[in-house]
Amino acid sequence: MDITVIERLVPAAPSTAAQAALLVLRLFMGVCFIRHGWPKLRNLGTWAAAMKTPKWLCFLSAASMFGAGVVLLPGLLTPLAALAILVSMAYATVLEIRSGFPFIAPDPYQIPEGDYAGPMGVGEPPSWEKAAMYVVMCLVLIACGGGLYSLDTVLIADLVDLAESNLG
Repeated sequence: MDITVIERLVPAAPSTAAQAALLVLRLFMGVCFIRHGWPKLRNLGTWAAAMKTPKWLCFLSAASMFGAGVVLLPGLLTPLAALAILVSMAYATVLEIRSGFPFIAPDPYQIPEGDYAGPMGVGEPPSWEKAAMYVVMCLVLIACGGGLYSLDTVLIADLVDLAESNLG
């Protein structure tokens, strides 16, 4: 059986539990990336200076985070939205690895008093774990699509029916 472009862009998940899990993942990531992208868009110059990255590149990253977060909520073009986030998070992962951050930071309660104080005071030391986790979550959404409870499924089902009626 040949896989169409539409089926590749919006693959179906295999079970009701998987469909519900995709809904939860999509909603969680949508909210997270709206919350990650909006402050970066509002404070673009500060963020670009802190990242030592050109402002235009930071704008593309923040806009893709915010915009992809918005379209993930209803599940519209889920694999493409996840790809946009993946690119930003893969870049963040590379920057964090190049900065020498560990994969997983030690738990704050295991750090001796006074050994770590970040820009906001005492907290969890930096690591590239969270950015890498978002990359993995994006890979799941790219491979599985938005699931049954998404606009992708509703809109694509109509397109598939239309294509089949035109071919049949």
